[in-house]
Amino acid sequence: MVESIARVRHIRVTPMKARRVVDLVRGKQAHEALAILKFAPQAASEPVYKLVASAIANARVKADASNSFLDEQDLIVTKAFVDEGTTLKRFQPRAQGRAFQILKRTSHITIVLNTPDEVDAPSTRSSKKKARTN
Repeated sequence: MVESIARVRHIRVTPMKARRVVDLVRGKQAHEALAILKFAPQAASEPVYKLVASAIANARVKADASNSFLDEQDLIVTKAFVDEGTTLKRFQPRAQGRAFQILKRTSHITIVLNTPDEVDAPSTRSSKKKARTN
């Protein structure tokens, strides 16, 4: 019924570290995901927490705009993924006049929340394979 998307771009967390946190909440209920992220020790859990909270708020606004009822307890994190953003390149001086390159990586994080009736909808793809004749 209600699908909401929240994105954050160019966040200064490496994609590998952000994926560790996002994998914790994929497939969970939204409020359960917030509880997990609140107590997760990783530094990337704070921006992901804010992103899930933003997706819940987006769902609330979308439901109000369409005059439909939304129970926030029903929202499920259906998609959550991290893409690589731009890389900031810096140089650090080293011994004997050399320079050492430092790559400061960024991430694009996307969270999609759905209500259960959209999650259980059948897919449009056919799962049957054609039999080959030899």
